[in-house]
Amino acid sequence: MVCPRWVATLTQPLAVDDVVAYLSAALELPDTGSEVFEIGGPDVVSYGDIMREYAQLRGLRRWVLPVPLLTPHLSGLWLALVTPAQARVGRALVEGLKNPTVVRSSAAFDTFQIAPTPLRPALAKAIEDGARLRQKVDTRTTVLDASPSQVFAPIREIGGTNGWYFGNFLWRARHWLDLAFGGVGMGRGRRDPENCAVTDVIDGWTVAAYEPDRLLRLRADLKLPGRGWLEFQVTPLDDGRRSLIRQTATFDPRGLLGRAYWYVLVPVHEWIFSGLLREISRRAKLRGIELDGDSRRSPSAGCEGDWLRDRKV
Repeated sequence: MVCPRWVATLTQPLAVDDVVAYLSAALELPDTGSEVFEIGGPDVVSYGDIMREYAQLRGLRRWVLPVPLLTPHLSGLWLALVTPAQARVGRALVEGLKNPTVVRSSAAFDTFQIAPTPLRPALAKAIEDGARLRQKVDTRTTVLDASPSQVFAPIREIGGTNGWYFGNFLWRARHWLDLAFGGVGMGRGRRDPENCAVTDVIDGWTVAAYEPDRLLRLRADLKLPGRGWLEFQVTPLDDGRRSLIRQTATFDPRGLLGRAYWYVLVPVHEWIFSGLLREISRRAKLRGIELDGDSRRSPSAGCEGDWLRDRKV
């Protein structure tokens, strides 16, 4: 990264939560006239230090090359290109970066007794909060005339020897590609072909959340320029006679490569995720038809529920 000389300007970055804490505490001060309080975090760092700390927390490798120039116009255009900020807003921000913002008075600490958050944990929380804004989300829904247990059955059985229901040749290609880059691939299988639990491995994924007949969230263990999840959520409708399936693919990109990765694969995602949801729906309908047939042939109505739950279609 080629950066203007403002990257060497010193500042004391302050977590937003600490700013709010100061403002809230200020409401309780007695009205003794106006007073100026300089607030800042406990770390005195340069803007370059902040960028390097952020890159380290995000797993990014960046070399900062400062140049002896101050170019608010060019910096504003660059910010507009890589962030949601407008160019004129970026220019105004950069203009202020040439001035050091270091606390020179201890009045704020003496008055409010607030211990500000250090830079690293403050950045980590900001990254976590900002991840929801960065994430790319692909959500699809469908409604079936089937109970949540019938609909959820093909979801909890996905992967392993059961396969991925649709576009399996692409999943196999992803397996070999991942292995070529030193990843785990898609060949790890699963512990149980019918049931799963949190921390279970399902091929190239790990179960991050699981609620029977309601939720399955998988975290991608594959080599990706970011972090990925695939979630299936089933919501009962009409007292359980119908069900809503919500399938969500979420990707938290890392850097420009991560964003490019997501947009390049949009057509592939459109095809494979749509097909996956259709195939889950088809299998759920087939299961419902077979269960209806079995219930009519069941020799004992009293134990029908348990007998049906033990069947694997």
